[in-house]
Amino acid sequence: MRDTTDLWLLLSACAAATYLWRGLGVLLSGRLNPQSAMFEWVSCVAYALVAGLIARIIVAPSGLLAQTALTDRLLACGVALLAYHLARRNMFVGLVCGVAFFIGAAYVRGAIV
Repeated sequence: MRDTTDLWLLLSACAAATYLWRGLGVLLSGRLNPQSAMFEWVSCVAYALVAGLIARIIVAPSGLLAQTALTDRLLACGVALLAYHLARRNMFVGLVCGVAFFIGAAYVRGAIV
């Protein structure tokens, strides 16, 4: 019985913390200028984090991805970027093309049966 109560308390605390910040975001969102220097900085940091994560996944992967060839990862990234730009900056098209190329390359190399 005690374990169940602790779990409910933990779940309630997590929900309260989440909804507190969401509520504050809703209250303050009308006062924020999305064109401000602060938002530009946040946007740049977000893009840098994503770029760093992608670079790490390509150059120094872990888990099953580490068993694939670097050339396959680099070529799949190139195909994804090319498809993204050819599809007028459509992220979904780039993602699908990159993943399809990567799976195809793994299949050709015999990594997928």
